[in-house]
Amino acid sequence: MQTILFQKENHIAYITLNREEALNAFNYQMLSELQETVDRIHLDRDIRAVIITGAGNRAFSAGADLKERKTLTESEVRRNVKAIRDCFDSVARLPQPTIAAVNGYCFGGGFELMIACDFVIAAKAVQMGLTETSWAIIPGAGGTQRLPRIVGEMKAKEMILTAKKITAEEAHTLGVVLKVVEPELVLQESKDLAAKILKNGPIAVTQAKFAISLGLNTDLHTGLDMEAKAYELTIPTEDRLEALQAFSEKREPIFKGK
Repeated sequence: MQTILFQKENHIAYITLNREEALNAFNYQMLSELQETVDRIHLDRDIRAVIITGAGNRAFSAGADLKERKTLTESEVRRNVKAIRDCFDSVARLPQPTIAAVNGYCFGGGFELMIACDFVIAAKAVQMGLTETSWAIIPGAGGTQRLPRIVGEMKAKEMILTAKKITAEEAHTLGVVLKVVEPELVLQESKDLAAKILKNGPIAVTQAKFAISLGLNTDLHTGLDMEAKAYELTIPTEDRLEALQAFSEKREPIFKGK
């Protein structure tokens, strides 16, 4: 792959958007390669956390590649919009926890990829936002749906309808960003968060994420039923018995995801 870099180390998958010269903007090739990478991660149970970042230090992603868009037919534009929507939805549906390590500009599609992740660690003073209406289009990769669920309807409408740009600090106040750190610490803080997650039972982590993510989009009683079913899947696991055994032996458990 040329536009996506992939690495796996110690149960963590690292995805790097690799178009630094174009501020890691999404062209069709990048979307195709990102989709292929996400599909690969979805099937790899040895991967227990995912970190997504951008190449270089200027941008996480500036969004859609407008230079490419200018050359596309209407049919090709629709193809790209479907590709980016499907791709980011695949990221959101990954069973593994996902962390966006936002190291620079994060606009449009870049912002939509960021909020499709479970956690966001961002560099201080980074600017971000859903600026599509300033280009006479709307967020088409989940932005109009995911952002209101994070910040509320009124604030989401303000940000989207005015194409407002905000800083990482403002995003943290709104609950869009989990933590704001110095630029050189973004990746390390993301790794530290992943390490904290990896200490816990892999099956329990994926089932907890499943229950939270799906439960939020339904009523309380249906969500509680989802939680009960997710819990059931952890009961017969070797990891649950290992946790009890480790407790009795006063040692750290060794989880195998079984």
